[in-house]
Amino acid sequence: MTKKLLRSAGLVLVGLVYLVPLYVLVSMTLKPSALGVSIWSPPKSLYLVNFANAWGKAHLLTALFNNAVITLASLILIVLVGSLASYPLARYPTALNRFVAGLLVSCLVVPPLAVLVPLYKTVVDLRGLNSYWAIIMILVSFQLPLCVYLYTNFIRSIPSELDEAARLDGCGHARLFVRVIFPLLKPITSSIVILCGILIWNDYQFSVFFLQKREVQTISVALSQFVSQYQNDINLVAAGCLIGIFPLTIMYLCLQRYFIKGLADGAVKG
Repeated sequence: MTKKLLRSAGLVLVGLVYLVPLYVLVSMTLKPSALGVSIWSPPKSLYLVNFANAWGKAHLLTALFNNAVITLASLILIVLVGSLASYPLARYPTALNRFVAGLLVSCLVVPPLAVLVPLYKTVVDLRGLNSYWAIIMILVSFQLPLCVYLYTNFIRSIPSELDEAARLDGCGHARLFVRVIFPLLKPITSSIVILCGILIWNDYQFSVFFLQKREVQTISVALSQFVSQYQNDINLVAAGCLIGIFPLTIMYLCLQRYFIKGLADGAVKG
């Protein structure tokens, strides 16, 4: 009984850690002003004008479109390149493949901002500022190590007898991967889409430097205009954040059935 109570109390505390910031976000969204108002006090009325102001002043329709293009293109490349790279790393543990796998894992500890200056210089030289392709390539590059790590461990959990049976049926490497291996990667692919999709959708550290024109700005960069040295429209930021997290919530609800299974298998097995 004591263990059950402790477990329940722990779950309640964990839930509060996530629910309290959400309450503050919703509370600030429904208030006319943040000046002189406690963030903990509930709103006295549903002040929905903040949504309209945030939508118009931050040009969120354009920002949502930019987010969708960048996130969708990045996820397609991450899934294709990551899964194709992971198959030989998982199935052929040669010295070179082990070195490549270790090198990719070591990239996970490199802070992205540590390479920002040379990266910015390279993008400027390639005339990639304010372009979709440059930010997509950057985001894909920094998400691929995690993607390859998860895919590699998941593929190792798939019996190699399936490969042998497919080869006996006349499948080459490409056909074997497309017809046999890739369909089995649905759980870990869903996990990668959610994990990488959230990071790419909410990216600020790269987008603020490489997407400077309003026409290509993402939601996080567009909302930053409400907070500066001379203004502090937290209510509009909160409203914009609620609009921005709506697509991510829909994506998670659609893929949640595969998320836990894929993440557990990809991180543990192998």
